[in-house]
Amino acid sequence: MKPALSEKDRAIPSQWQQLPQGGALAAAISVKLQPWWQRIFGYYLLKVGDLSCQVDTSGCKILQHITVGRHSDNLMLQAEADALPVTDSTVDAVLLSHSLEYTPDPHHVVREAHRVLVADGYLLLTGINPYSMVGLLKCWPGLAQQYPWQGRFFSPARIKDWLHLVGFEVLAEQRFFCSAMLAKQYDNGRWQQWQEQYLHYFGASYLLVARKRELPLTPIRPKWQLNPAFAGQVKGVSARQGSS
Repeated sequence: MKPALSEKDRAIPSQWQQLPQGGALAAAISVKLQPWWQRIFGYYLLKVGDLSCQVDTSGCKILQHITVGRHSDNLMLQAEADALPVTDSTVDAVLLSHSLEYTPDPHHVVREAHRVLVADGYLLLTGINPYSMVGLLKCWPGLAQQYPWQGRFFSPARIKDWLHLVGFEVLAEQRFFCSAMLAKQYDNGRWQQWQEQYLHYFGASYLLVARKRELPLTPIRPKWQLNPAFAGQVKGVSARQGSS
């Protein structure tokens, strides 16, 4: 399959401040994640990507939060998102926040998340909504070399197709952060709140929550039909009858 981005175009933001209104977007993502943290339990949360490492996950009930990235300050493991140095089926939840947009092979990143998750483990994924004002501004030539428009935007429907193909069950989809990201500050006033309530479909960001499903395989026992040891006309004949 052809990579979404060539290696030479690969430019991954290492901090939320590199994105316009990035701090406000990170805070909005943290708020959307809070209800899910109350439902997810386990031992290990894997935060994949520099931006994921900087998302506030203090409300998560999982014991250990492991950060994996390239240039973030609080990294525990330095690695690529599509080559995680983690054993199969050992992680209870994976956070992928705005990572697929800047990855040459986003399909493999999803497969890696599926590989490291335990059965019924959670994947929490955020990205830029192409059907938003931010997505439309990608056509503006002057923004082509700026974040977040340097990356490639994937629709939630397309990401859900990838998730279903790998073996995930999508539990929820949310769209939020109705902003063009062109203003210097994010104004969370009445107008903004009205947009979040009634125009959330065109929000700049989305959250997908999926769960790894593994159906147990039940072996089917073959129905053996044993051939009788004697022919039908001979079966049941006694030795006395046969000697006469």
